[in-house]
Amino acid sequence: MKGSSVLKRLFLLCSCIVLPLVADELSGILSNTKQHLFDYRFEANTLQSDMLSKSWINPVTVRYGKDYTTRFKTGTIDTGNFSVYIDQPIFRSGGIYYAIKYADAVRQSNHVDITLQRREMIGDAVTILFQLKRNGLEQKKLHYQIRNDAIDIRQKRDSYNAGLIDSSFLDQAILKKSQDETALLQLQFNAMELRQRFSLLSDKNPDKLKVPNLKLVDKPTYQKEHLALKRDIAHAEELNYKQKVTWAKYLPTVSLQAQYNNGDLNPLFPSTGLNQEYYNYGFSISMPIDINALSDIELSKVEKLRAVTEVIDRRHTVNEEYDWIYNSLKILDQKIALAHKDEEVYRNLYRVTSNLAKAGEKTPLDAEVMQNSLQIRKIDQRIYQIDKQIQLLKLYIRMEHVL
Repeated sequence: MKGSSVLKRLFLLCSCIVLPLVADELSGILSNTKQHLFDYRFEANTLQSDMLSKSWINPVTVRYGKDYTTRFKTGTIDTGNFSVYIDQPIFRSGGIYYAIKYADAVRQSNHVDITLQRREMIGDAVTILFQLKRNGLEQKKLHYQIRNDAIDIRQKRDSYNAGLIDSSFLDQAILKKSQDETALLQLQFNAMELRQRFSLLSDKNPDKLKVPNLKLVDKPTYQKEHLALKRDIAHAEELNYKQKVTWAKYLPTVSLQAQYNNGDLNPLFPSTGLNQEYYNYGFSISMPIDINALSDIELSKVEKLRAVTEVIDRRHTVNEEYDWIYNSLKILDQKIALAHKDEEVYRNLYRVTSNLAKAGEKTPLDAEVMQNSLQIRKIDQRIYQIDKQIQLLKLYIRMEHVL
């Protein structure tokens, strides 16, 4: 019953919505180079979207030319001409409006996608920090286990020399110690690999960085801030406007044409009735007749429907992600409760064994084994807490406004 009450308190604490993380703990973990790369991508996305939103505006053609001829007996004659020409659509059956909205949707979709990639990279770096801390605890745990292995070998050797046990028991004890020492070496190798991976993401010293204390947020908040879901929604909106742009480009377009000219008169023509400076202007109505128009419009519609379906599928995935992590936290809380219960058991056993050792009924080595086992179960609880943080980090990576 005591373990059950501890479990309830632990999970109740985990399930509360708490204050957000400190931004400096996570956002600044990336190296300057990585951060600059993302800054450039954000800036490029903004500039590209600005260009796209103005793509419906045709360029103004400005031209100046100079011609020379020796055709006339009077000598070389030169004529100059300066002109400004505009051919600008002013009405595209809604296409201009939807083109601007499409550009905004593209910008938002790309912005969310870049933000997600940046958050994932931050999450990778922080995950390594947690794994390094967990690795250190695993090494500490193995040191205690190896001490117990050594004691076990010593006790079994004494029993074997006294003829109380078979040699296989001693062999198993020696093998167990060798296996634990090999596992310790593997952990040290893993720590080196983790540090190398961290150095590729951050230029900071992982030993001097404080790991954040992540807390569980509620499901509606997770759904609202989920970056992949936001990206899919923005992409669906983007394709919705793209469909309208595609549809509009096959409808009538009204364009305005205007030209300003200022040039020398050609000496081949009489100057009577001609102006050196003049304007041409007018308008046109056009509509393309394209054999692929219906297929193009239908394709854009299918793409929009596919994007809408992806949003529905993503919402389901988001719910499943949250439920899975929520349930995994419950399991980890149960492990913590069991380890806490074992800690109390070993604490009592250590107390009893120490008293028996003082009375001469047990050896100091027996008390040391209980003390080492007690420390192992304490470390197990800290390891499970880190496992919870790694699980919660999966939520953080996928959310936008957590910090």
